[in-house]
Amino acid sequence: MIYPQDFEIRLGFDQVRLKILTYCLGELGRHHVSSIVFISSFEHLQIVLRQGDEAKKIFDRGEDLPLHAYDDPAPWFHTAAVEGNFLEGIDFLQLAKALSMIQQALDYLKKNQTNLPTLFGLTQEVSSGKELQVAIHRQIDDEGQVRDNASPELSRLRKRLREEQLKVRRVAEQIMRQARAEGWTPEGANPTVRDGRLVIPVLAEHKRKIRGYVMDQSSTGQTVYLEPGEVMEANNDLRDLELEERKEVVRILQALTSLLRQNLSTLERGYEFLGQIDFNRAKAKFARDLSAVLPILQRTPALDWRNARHPLLFLSLKGKRPLVPLTVSLSEEARFLLVSGPNAGGKSVCLKTIGLIQYMLQCGLLVPLQEDSVMGMFDAIFLDIGDQQSIENDLSTYSSHLKNMDFFIRQSGSSTMVLMDELGSGTDPNFGGSIAQAVLEQLVTKKVWGLATTHYYNLKVFASNFAGMRNGAMLFDTDHLSPLFRLEIGQPGSSFALEIAKKIGLPSDVIKSAHSKLGGEQLEVERLLRQLEKQRSNLDREQTSLRKQGLEVDKLLRENQALKDDLKKNKQKYMQEAKNEAQQLLQKANQ
Repeated sequence: MIYPQDFEIRLGFDQVRLKILTYCLGELGRHHVSSIVFISSFEHLQIVLRQGDEAKKIFDRGEDLPLHAYDDPAPWFHTAAVEGNFLEGIDFLQLAKALSMIQQALDYLKKNQTNLPTLFGLTQEVSSGKELQVAIHRQIDDEGQVRDNASPELSRLRKRLREEQLKVRRVAEQIMRQARAEGWTPEGANPTVRDGRLVIPVLAEHKRKIRGYVMDQSSTGQTVYLEPGEVMEANNDLRDLELEERKEVVRILQALTSLLRQNLSTLERGYEFLGQIDFNRAKAKFARDLSAVLPILQRTPALDWRNARHPLLFLSLKGKRPLVPLTVSLSEEARFLLVSGPNAGGKSVCLKTIGLIQYMLQCGLLVPLQEDSVMGMFDAIFLDIGDQQSIENDLSTYSSHLKNMDFFIRQSGSSTMVLMDELGSGTDPNFGGSIAQAVLEQLVTKKVWGLATTHYYNLKVFASNFAGMRNGAMLFDTDHLSPLFRLEIGQPGSSFALEIAKKIGLPSDVIKSAHSKLGGEQLEVERLLRQLEKQRSNLDREQTSLRKQGLEVDKLLRENQALKDDLKKNKQKYMQEAKNEAQQLLQKANQ
């Protein structure tokens, strides 16, 4: 279960769908993308995720599934289901190509079933309709036309047609030569076809000099297209033959369509298989774009992630600048995380990253985080983010937040994930903070899992003291007054409101006035938080420096050890070389 109704739009999953759609080769694959839903069955999710992971491994090996663009068969099947209907030759040609592709996919998965067991499972009870393929190729050529030898009668009719066409053209060319000699035709003109009948072009002023019927005229009216009397009867015979030929073609196509109708259930299953393979191929290509993986999956709620990356942000920054990954962990003892920190410090991105990645996983998609990360199953994900005011329902922003909180309290349980952005905002801070604290207390008491972002002082204190909750802070560079976009769990973060106001150029007297109006206790807490942030930054720098020094020491030790090993290894060699050299010198001295 997910909430609210526009959950996917608020998290950006609608954009994920669009990106996967671009990799689909046909409408059946795109239909599967449009049908992606939240999965709460552990067994079903395991199968879907393994299918995507196996498809990705095909690309990782430098291979690809034997697929290419294909047409949606639904209109063909709908037509073929009615007795007496028939498909055209070009439809059968496209159908045969798709059936051949289905067979190639079946052969590929059978050959690789050891490495691709879950994808191979899709091949059960799937057939490519070989009998129909053979019949199509026997009767339809590579241009989508019924072959001459599709039946003895068609072969006879087409032979007569060619003979009659040749006869009509000879008569028309003879009349054309005579008319050209008399100067009755436009320069360079030749016999042509109008409305399926062979005619000759004649200058309008000479049209009565040739016995016949005017079939058409040029746009200027200077040339008419005339069917000579000698050709008219032959054209009529030709038209009768063409009707007979078309009648025989329709009979052949009806018989072929009847064979299709007999195999309709087999073909529908084959095309369903084709759509599933197309879908998994598209998911795999999208996963490669994200460097996504299959994490360690747990049947119960769990969240222990390393180096998670917001999928859409990762794609938009790819090739421009690196994205700071998110490492976050929740446990049975601390299910709920309250994240604080400065504005534009990454709190909302942190929340959306958790929501989008968890939702992607439970929709059967591989996710962009470290492979040893642990992800669990949730029965529901509830989201409260952004401005959700409603003119139609006469709801203000804060009223809509309260409506969501009421829903969360009533509907959530120990397998629910709740994500709330800027908790308590939108009304009087004193009342908003108090209500937000009461809501958090209810949710944590019900053992709900989740994350909330806030600036409120009372919520930070509450999270520090209430069992089942932890504080987290988006780190801030206190020297340069710029966010680091890194989450650290354990301590709350300062909003750095006055420092940021000073940095952007707010007048100093305004900042001093604001400072004087703050309560003493709040000022002291903010001072301690800023001091803690600074100490944390200094500690990070010291750790970075120590790591560099440690790497240099390790390098020197390795070089020293390598020299020792080389000396030990080559000691006998060097001694023998020295002995040989001494003997050579002694021989020379003796000489």
